[in-house]
Amino acid sequence: QVQLVESGGGLVQAGGSLRLSCAASGRTFSNYYMGWFRQAPGKEREFVAAKNWSSGRIYYADSVKGRFTISGDNAKSTVYLQMNSLKPEDTAVYYCAAVAGYKITATQAMRARQYDYWGQGTQVTVSS
Repeated sequence: QVQLVESGGGLVQAGGSLRLSCAASGRTFSNYYMGWFRQAPGKEREFVAAKNWSSGRIYYADSVKGRFTISGDNAKSTVYLQMNSLKPEDTAVYYCAAVAGYKITATQAMRARQYDYWGQGTQVTVSS
């Protein structure tokens, strides 16, 4: 069983930065896909970024490429999402998610329903 706890959300002005953290308890994520998703009010949960910690491959949604960076510290079992040049449309609840790497393909890593474990979410609000 993997438990995920996000932190680091908050209120920031457009153009600002935030770093989200996701602490994973229960095991290290070295053989997992770790993903970040977000959900704005009235919208479906959408993919933001993911990393296959076995292969090192990283995937980003087009809307965040060049602005967001997913990284992690395996020794601390913590995954990060560095968000720069934030825009009002980035406002959402951000969720960390995990799934064992052998269970899905790279394409499936961008689909929320493929993930087995979820954090409680952290609110990010970007003011204009």
